[in-house]
This record gives sequence, structure tokens and C-alpha cells, in this order.
Amino acid sequence: MTDTADRTASSTSSTSSTDGYLDELGAFLTSEWDPDLTVAAWWEKLGTAGWSAPAWPEEHYGRGLSPADAGRVARAIAEHGALGAPGGLGLLLAGPTIVAHGSDEQKKVWLRDIVTGQQGWCQLFSEPGAGSDLAGLNSRAVRDGEEWIVNGQKVWTSAGHISDMGMLIARTDPDAPKHRGITYFGIDMHQPGIEVRPLKEMTGRALFNEVFLTDARTPADSVIGDYGQGWIVANTTLAFERAGLGAGSGHAAASAATPGTISGDLDRRAADFVGTRRAGGGGPSALAGAYALILETARATGQLDDPILRQDLMRLYTANELARVGGQRLKAEKAAGRDIAGFGNLAKLSMSTILRLSRELGLATLGAAGMLHAYANDDRKVIEALPTPDLGPTITELALFSPGPPIYGGTDQIQRNIIGERVLGLPKEPGPAKDTPYAELPKNG
Repeated sequence: MTDTADRTASSTSSTSSTDGYLDELGAFLTSEWDPDLTVAAWWEKLGTAGWSAPAWPEEHYGRGLSPADAGRVARAIAEHGALGAPGGLGLLLAGPTIVAHGSDEQKKVWLRDIVTGQQGWCQLFSEPGAGSDLAGLNSRAVRDGEEWIVNGQKVWTSAGHISDMGMLIARTDPDAPKHRGITYFGIDMHQPGIEVRPLKEMTGRALFNEVFLTDARTPADSVIGDYGQGWIVANTTLAFERAGLGAGSGHAAASAATPGTISGDLDRRAADFVGTRRAGGGGPSALAGAYALILETARATGQLDDPILRQDLMRLYTANELARVGGQRLKAEKAAGRDIAGFGNLAKLSMSTILRLSRELGLATLGAAGMLHAYANDDRKVIEALPTPDLGPTITELALFSPGPPIYGGTDQIQRNIIGERVLGLPKEPGPAKDTPYAELPKNG
């Protein structure tokens, strides 16, 4: 109890501010946080009070704060010693998309379950023949009375194995041009027509999946946005994805406890997740902290006097600072009613640069130990018994995972194309006319 009281006192002091929302948050945490609450009970309090998604509108379980202020809320919750908001793609992607395009009923039903962590979401976008050319997707949805029947295959579906709902885009009109014959759905992942198969990565984990939809069904009222306008809605999701994954965003999809009914975390004690990091392959949140991990390892191994290492550390530090300052600049522009064209794309490219620097520097710091990696729990025990740097397994996992983020969420090449065509006004690459029916286009596979 003394430890809890000390944390409470410290948090109240740290969140006391001229910013009224931080004062209100401090009072909320002092009165409502109880380490013995279940994850579900705590997230119910946090979400319905507007603190799970404080950047959302107030009428949709938010506080109407800026993204930067929402980041301050998350830090204040952590400093208090409380469990943070439910992570995952529900809060990062599905929720903001539903806020922007969903019906009143969809907002009423789905948003509450997202901010309280009752449902986990996944993104059913990419296909084996439609990755970079996402609008070339082949999955079909056919109307059958008050339902849609979906057939097709999706791939690289993060957290598909622990999701209750999916953000699905499927072709509903093959005779329309490819960007105009797509519809966006919310689909229940708990049905016989959906099969999820894990895809094992070179880290040894399986964060991604391939998903097969065979006569899967979703109600007619599950269409998000208008029929045939799924590409517009999907671009909203992609914009939130790039903003959330970009360097300096301060937002990540990971959380200590996993939302949704499949993982089993909702019934566990909330405090058991405080101060822990969910086991995973290292996403943007973990990679953003690579500088501190590498610095700590270099200090522990006596390498900080190496001038080349010091120079590379400063390159990495500078890249992170530029990303942070860029985020602040965007906040200032938005506060003045302006925007920075292509900022999300630039931020994602910046993250890719940081990942490459982190990978090269981290492995150089480990030396020969960088060739060792734990692909299973038994491997971890063996490596931990060796005289290698304590953070070695974390750094090697980050290094192995690092090629992924420059690919998912739109490859670096796609980001450059978007910046060139939509921001700089450069001519598009030659191809079929935009009004060519999808059925007449050459297919990738």
C-alpha cells in the first residue's frame, strides 16, 4: 500500500499543470485507479471517461485533445503507475476510421468496445496479388439479401489470430474502375468461414497472418462509408496508419495487455501488466527506444570511448530528435489551422532511416554476440546463460524485425511516389486510364 501511495503522490505532482485536462486526469487516476481491478474493469473506467482515446471527439468517448496532448495523457497514466489504454489496431486505425466515416449506430456500438478493450481489431487489406497496388485486390463481396458474402484471401494481417473484428475491403463491383468498385466493411472474425494461419517471421515470432475467407458473411449495415467508396475510407485508415507508425508520432499499436476476447487478458489483474512490455517482435514503439538500448549496451561493454561508435550514436540521436521536432512543428501548424502536406509519408520515411541506423549500430555494438538470436523460449534460456550483453536478445530481435516497418503500412517506395505525385505535383507513372473497368485490367495474379 505504501508503494501505491508513493506513486499516487508522485503522479499527482507530475500531472499538476496549468493544462486543465492534466489536472482532471490526475484527479481521475487518484480516485479510480485500483491495482486489483481486472483489465476489463479498468479499461471500462478509462475508456468511458475519455482517457483511452483523448484525441477523439468528446461525443465519441474522447476529449478532443491534439495528438501531442494525447501523448502527454498516455505518459501521465504511465507515470502514475496505472495500466495504459488498450492498444492494437482498434484504437490506432479502426476507431478513427469509424469516427470519420461510420454511421451513428456503428459509432455507438463499435467505438465503446474499442476504447474499453472489449474487441480487438485487425486490418484485412493486403492480398498476395495486391500489396503495393492495394486497389488491385481480388477479394469479392456479393450482396445476399441483408448480408454480404465474402470470398478471398488476405495476407500480412497483424494480430489476425487474436482479433474479434476485421477492417475488410473487398471488390463489390468488378465492372467499375478499380478504385471505385471497392467497399469497406467491418466483419466478425468469429465465424466458420474465416481461417487464420500464422506466418512465422525471421524473429521466431508470428505477429502476421494470412486469412482465408470462404463464404464468410457480414451484415449489410456493416458497410463503413458508402457502397463502392471503400477506397476513400481505406485511405483514411492508411493515413492514420502512417501517422501512427511514423517517426515522432508518439503513438504505437502495442500495449502491455492485449484487447479483445481471445487473448484472455481482460479477466487478469490490471496491475500485473504495469511496467511490463508485451512480448513481441518489436514494433515502432520498441524501435523508437533503440537509441537508449544501444547506449546502455555500449556503456556496459565499455565502448563509449570509441569515436566511430560515438559518432554513429549521435547520428541516431539526431535522427530521433529531428523526428520529435517535426512532430512539434506539425502540432504548431495544425493549431494555426494549417497542415504540412505529406507529413505522414515523410515521417514514415524518417522512421525507416532510424530503423536502419538502429539495426546497423545495435549489431555493431553487440559484436559477435549479434549473431546469436533466440527463436524460441528454450533458445532464450540458453542465450541468457552466456556471458553476452544483457540487452543482446532485445537488440537482435529489433534488428531482425527492422526490415518489416519500411514495407508494411505502404513501402518506402510508395511513400516517395505519394510525395512526388500528390505533394510535389510530379507526373504519374504511365498506366491504364483511371476510368478503365477493373475487369479489363491486367492482373498481378
